[in-house]
Amino acid sequence: MSLRVIAGKAKGRKLKSVPGVTTRPVTDMVKESLFNILAGDVLDSHWWDLFGGTGAIGIEALSRGASLVRFSDLNRLPIEIIKENLSVTGFSNQAEVRRVDAFRWLASPTDHSFDFVYIAPPQYKEMWSQALILVDQNPGWLNEDAMVIVQIHPKEYQDITLDILKKFDERHYGSTMLMFYNQAEKE
Repeated sequence: MSLRVIAGKAKGRKLKSVPGVTTRPVTDMVKESLFNILAGDVLDSHWWDLFGGTGAIGIEALSRGASLVRFSDLNRLPIEIIKENLSVTGFSNQAEVRRVDAFRWLASPTDHSFDFVYIAPPQYKEMWSQALILVDQNPGWLNEDAMVIVQIHPKEYQDITLDILKKFDERHYGSTMLMFYNQAEKE
């Protein structure tokens, strides 16, 4: 599957893929749908592309006007690919790229709060629910009106108990499911 930026400043730029099956590439249709849902909320926003992979989601956000994206991944190759893709698209100065264990980082004291946290880990390892629970337990990562977006295969879905976050929407696109969470209103 060839990756590209589909809209904004870097529209049409080709992105390098990570060889093998360690990443979960997002199709143009899913990416387009996601950013249509988010619409103007992307402008000047801060993102954390938690399991960065190729960086396609965070780079799309930057292309559409996000001011900062943090990319993290545990493996060396995706980190190198993200850096190359940022260089090709001209967004290196608006990005922070770190090779870290996402779970350890989510459990640590917060150093920044985000408008969007995008969780799309390797499939079928229940990593999405672990990450979502850690964000729920450490809400300092989230700005007041923040949204957490989870991308999984529909077969991976299971109900999980959260204290702060609540699911307010989900969308299905073939073998991809997007779930949207925000912070529950305080009563």
